[in-house]
Amino acid sequence: MSIIYDAAIIGGGVCGAAAAYRLSRYDVKTILLEKESDVSFGVSKANSGIVHGGFHYSAQRTLKGRLEIRGNLMYDQWHQELDFAFKRCGILIAAFKPEQMEEIRRLYEQGVENNVPGIELCTRERMLALEPKLSETVCGGLHAPGGGVVEPYSLVFSLAEAAQLNGVELKTRFKTVSAVNTGDYWEIGSESGEKVQARYVINAAGLFADEVSKVFGGEEFVISPRKGEEYLLDRLSPARPEKVIFPVPDEHTKGVLVIPTAGGTTMIGPTAQITGDKTDNATTDLNKKSIFALAKNMVSGVSEKDLITSFSGSRPVIEGKEDFLIQISDKAPRFIQCAGIQSPGLTSAPAIAELLCQLLQEAGLFLQEKTTPFILPEKVPAIREVTAEEADKLFQKDPAWTHIICRCEKVSEAEIRLAIRKGHTTLDGVKLATRAGMGRCQSGFCSLEIMKLIAEETGTPLAEIIKRESAGTIVTGCLGGEKK
Repeated sequence: MSIIYDAAIIGGGVCGAAAAYRLSRYDVKTILLEKESDVSFGVSKANSGIVHGGFHYSAQRTLKGRLEIRGNLMYDQWHQELDFAFKRCGILIAAFKPEQMEEIRRLYEQGVENNVPGIELCTRERMLALEPKLSETVCGGLHAPGGGVVEPYSLVFSLAEAAQLNGVELKTRFKTVSAVNTGDYWEIGSESGEKVQARYVINAAGLFADEVSKVFGGEEFVISPRKGEEYLLDRLSPARPEKVIFPVPDEHTKGVLVIPTAGGTTMIGPTAQITGDKTDNATTDLNKKSIFALAKNMVSGVSEKDLITSFSGSRPVIEGKEDFLIQISDKAPRFIQCAGIQSPGLTSAPAIAELLCQLLQEAGLFLQEKTTPFILPEKVPAIREVTAEEADKLFQKDPAWTHIICRCEKVSEAEIRLAIRKGHTTLDGVKLATRAGMGRCQSGFCSLEIMKLIAEETGTPLAEIIKRESAGTIVTGCLGGEKK
């Protein structure tokens, strides 16, 4: 007899994974459905990784503003439980023209109204004291010490891993294309013909939430992808600031930022361009020049010679609506919408998960906390962060801990094997789980070694190992039949 799950979550990005993590604390059968080969491979993978400060939106007038404030405050508990890369480095909004100070004051007053802890209206001198890397042309600004940075993919991996340890099932390569309401439950069909049955469904499908809603007969809306290009600078770049630097925002975007990432590099961007193609991940030379010019005006030391890679991702914006859409569907029974989760979706994710569970209860799902102990993922040491004594102890346990595969980021064979055993069996999956391939050479020297480890651990021929689902295989020819 097939399992009828209590809840199915469609979409393995930060909101879907957060909902799965939250539901794993209750005595319900939950399944997380993701169309890609790994979680976080959609919107979340290309996120800027900022935990926002709580002043861009009104908590009284917008759902996103209210959830941003709540979500920000919940990150410390998440970090304590899951140990992902996260730092409250603080956020600055810098004005470079006197007339921009009017908008700075408005944002400050909004932050005060939102009860943002420690928010501060700053003079030029105070801004330069807080961040010496700022351009001398700064006029003043705003400081939100509670803002920070996070590695979005390591966060999603941690959430999904913890959810699975506590009973949630994860099914990847499951693209939802059909849904039949039997009266008691939904029968959800994938593109490959698989079927999953669930009494309640959460639509957290990111850029494709409009298509999933249509499949279930839910609300009609259109997701317009707002593409953002990002440019990553080497961890040795002299431009790396201590705090996240924002310009004064305009009507549609928070502008080009300079971000000291949680992984140790510096990121500049993003752009904000509405595009009709949800799969458009290209970057352009024109936008690169524009972003570097803007960043150079904000922070000293920014240089194209430190560029190691570029990428882009799209925010799932609902046409005609700048706020989140999180509600029990008025059209489809036992169907919860979680759509239009653009910025500050990453910051809001803990609070979004909390709200989704409340909505499931309102829709009729009984949630009772488990009486069994909650299991947290075992903390995996990163060889680049341990002392010589700790490294020696790890070596004594397994020499693979000191066999460095990725020299740029100092990632060991043992770390990579552990990531593969946790289910990250693509080149991009290993990269995001361990940082192997994220350094200066961008996996130019380590990719084949990583692929050999994937082949050894999974028995997959090299010719069948993929970078990610949409990118296909990597090697061809005589290597195809090897399992080395």
